[in-house]
Amino acid sequence: MDTSPGALAQAEITAQEQRGTRLSTLFTGRRWPIFKLTFVTGVLTVLTLGLYRFWQKTRIRRWYWSAIRPGGHPLEYVGDPYEKLLGFLIAVVILAFYIGVVNLLLMFASFSLFQGNVAAYALSFVGVVPIWFYARYRARRYVLARTRWMGLRFGLAPGAWGYALRALWHWFLTLITLGLLWPRMTFKLEKYRTDRTWFGDHRMEQGGSWTMLFWTIKWHLVALGVALVCLPILGAGLVPLAIFGFCLSGLLLVFGAVYYRVETRKRLTGEKRLGTIRLHLKINPLRVFWILVSGYTLSLLVAAIPTGFLLVLFFRLQSAETLTEIGMDEMSQMLAGADRWALVGLTVMSYFAVFLLWSALTQAWVTLPITRLYARGLTIEGAEALPAIRQRPRDEHIEAEGFAEALDVGASL
Repeated sequence: MDTSPGALAQAEITAQEQRGTRLSTLFTGRRWPIFKLTFVTGVLTVLTLGLYRFWQKTRIRRWYWSAIRPGGHPLEYVGDPYEKLLGFLIAVVILAFYIGVVNLLLMFASFSLFQGNVAAYALSFVGVVPIWFYARYRARRYVLARTRWMGLRFGLAPGAWGYALRALWHWFLTLITLGLLWPRMTFKLEKYRTDRTWFGDHRMEQGGSWTMLFWTIKWHLVALGVALVCLPILGAGLVPLAIFGFCLSGLLLVFGAVYYRVETRKRLTGEKRLGTIRLHLKINPLRVFWILVSGYTLSLLVAAIPTGFLLVLFFRLQSAETLTEIGMDEMSQMLAGADRWALVGLTVMSYFAVFLLWSALTQAWVTLPITRLYARGLTIEGAEALPAIRQRPRDEHIEAEGFAEALDVGASL
C-alpha cells in the first residue's frame, strides 16, 4: 500500500467523492520544474525580442492550472498564444490612435485655453484610467473562457465598461473617505465580477455584505496609530525611538496590506455560491506574509550573484580603458580592445541574466508556495450537485488579453 503524502491525499479525496458532499484540492507542482520552465521561456523571450512572451505566459499558466486539482481533477487552460498576440496587436493599434490623435487634440486645446500642457497631461491620465479597469475585466473574462474543470468551461459575461465605471466611482468614494471605504469597494467590485461568472450553465453569486470586510483594515489603522504616536516623540528630540516607531509602522503597514488581501479573499470566497455548491478557503495571512518575506529575500540574495559579477566586469572594463589611456604598445592595445568588447558582451548577458534569474526565483519561491497554500486551503461543499451542470457555449473573445498586455495591468496568471 502506497503511504506517500500524495497517495494519502488522493485516497482522502476519493473517499470524499464517494460521500459526494465535500471536495478538497490538491496541488502537485514542484519548485524545480517551474523554475526551469520560467527561466528557459524567459531566455527565449529575450532572444525573440519579447515576441515569445505570449507563449511563455501560456505555458506557465497551463503548468499552474494542471497542478491545481479540486477533487483530484486538474484544471485545464486551453488558451492560445496566437490569440494573445492578435489581441495585443489590436490593442496597440487602438492605443496608438488614442495616444497619437486624442492626446494631440488635448495638447492643442490645453495650449489654446490654458497656455500650458498640464491640463492635457491630466486629462490624458484620466482618460487612461477607465481603459485600465476595462483591460483588467477583459483579461479575467478571457482567462475564465479558456479555463475548464472536469471538461466544463468557465465564463464571464460581458460588462467591462460597466466594471470600469463602477471602479471609478468606488475609487472616488475611497479617496474622499481617506481609505475607510476600501472594503466597500473591494466587495462591490468582486460582487460585480462574481455575479457575472459562470461554470457551465450555472451562474455564481457573491453573498454577504461589505461590512464583513471592514475590520480587515485593522492593521492599517494600527500602523497609522503608531506613526501618529511617533510624531510627538520626534518633536521631543527622541530621534532613535521615533525612527524605530516609524520603521515598526512601516512593517505593520506592509503586513496590513498582505492581511487585507488574504482575509478579504478568504471571507469573499466563503460567501460565494454556485446553486447549492459552496466554497471555503482556509488560509493563514501570517504564512503568506512569511512566504513573501522569505521568498523575496532568498530570490534577492541569489540574484545578487550575477549582479556582483556584472559590477566586477564593469570595474574591470574601466580599468582596461584606464590602462589604454595611460599608454601601451600596439599589441597590448589590440588585446585590451578585444577584451573590452568581450566584457561588453558578458556585461549585457549578465544584465539579462539578473532579470531572468529573478523571475524564475520568484516563481519558485513566492508564486508557487502562495498558489499551493491557496489551492490546498480550498474546499468545495455540496459537490453532489456537480453532475447536474451542463456545458456552456465557447466564448470566442478574439481580443484575448490584448489591452492587459499592452497596458501591463498585472492581471495575474
